[in-house]
Amino acid sequence: MNVDTCEINRWELLRRQLNNLDQQRFEELLQASSDAIVLDVRTQSEFEAEHLPGAIHMDYFGPDLIEQMDALDKTKPYLIYCRSGRRSVRVCVLMRNSGFKEVYNLDGGIKAWQ
Repeated sequence: MNVDTCEINRWELLRRQLNNLDQQRFEELLQASSDAIVLDVRTQSEFEAEHLPGAIHMDYFGPDLIEQMDALDKTKPYLIYCRSGRRSVRVCVLMRNSGFKEVYNLDGGIKAWQ
């Protein structure tokens, strides 16, 4: 066992497998893609407090998250965000593993938007 190496935590490994966009690239893709769908995966109260224009709410903690995902068109591009980027990473992984072709994560979440 090599004690000089540093293990990467599981969340970081998942994040590295995704299309992570900073705020500028996220916004550019949103403007460039007429069929892109923005998903806000925060709680209802977080969504009501503020959300990106045109965002669809899909609560990560909701009991019907998987059913809502299954109802989405897998051929469209999805721009996904949460508060800090952790929930959206998990949703992106779920969507990618479910056959969605274009899934993009707002790196740093809506906190990075300001």
